[in-house]
Amino acid sequence: MRFFGVAVVVLVASGAWAAPLQRFFVMGDGTLAVLNAHTGERAEVRYRKADGTYDQAAIARIRRAFRSSGDDGEGRASLRLIEVLSWAQKTSRVRPLTLMSGYRSPDYNEGLRAKGMRAAGGSLHTEGLAADVAFPRAVLRPMWLKVRALDCCGAGYYAKEGFLHIDVGQPRFWEPSTSRVEENLSAGNARLFGRTEFDRYAKGEEIVVALHAMTVAPVRVGREGRFVPDMGEAATVTLEDASPEQRECVEVAASGLAVRVHGVSRVSRGRLEFPTCAPRVERTPGLVTTNSVEIH
Repeated sequence: MRFFGVAVVVLVASGAWAAPLQRFFVMGDGTLAVLNAHTGERAEVRYRKADGTYDQAAIARIRRAFRSSGDDGEGRASLRLIEVLSWAQKTSRVRPLTLMSGYRSPDYNEGLRAKGMRAAGGSLHTEGLAADVAFPRAVLRPMWLKVRALDCCGAGYYAKEGFLHIDVGQPRFWEPSTSRVEENLSAGNARLFGRTEFDRYAKGEEIVVALHAMTVAPVRVGREGRFVPDMGEAATVTLEDASPEQRECVEVAASGLAVRVHGVSRVSRGRLEFPTCAPRVERTPGLVTTNSVEIH
């Protein structure tokens, strides 16, 4: 069974945006058209409003189209992934994007593995962070190279099958011969990482951080972490909602954590870092790092 940990970061001071929020470093045009190759489910929507906020009904339609065949549950697709796919659609001029695989429930993913299919244990498809997208042959490799150049995402090139795997996990790229999918690289929390809900924030705004690729729960996280800017000194982050008996470490399973960032008094760009606590289960890393965030 897989669990997901969530942290909320509150930035000191206050501020306001003078223009519509550009929430991510990689963004499309606010529209997405997708067709699920297996279910026939289609969504063609404007998911981002003129003021930069997200249309939840449109997002729900996209997520429904992401469901696996035979899966009656709710589909999942993160806002970060939706923006990257919108960028891919705009860049490739392919509309709709054909999903060869979107969201997979953990049980569905394990069923594929049991059948001997090339599905990774701890796959980001099971967290709504990945999609396999078909492209015309002439577009396939150029798009792979463009996604790689973004340095934001995972990019897998499957020339024979005619699709790209695109995810919003750690930046990396591969082809079938170098994927090492049979090695189950995420086992034992070996690839545990953090992702913020957005990339750009105003001071005083909450930042939601989720732990991903957690294959063994719980993970114990230190109460004090750091915001490490690209330039300047690091600022302390402190878990706020830890219970009194959890003075140094907090167990992360399915519950949320509140974190406050102190000392951020100017525009900054950097990463959040959270130490994990000993004893660590299996291959849990000593430090969990998020993507870059920009604070205005």
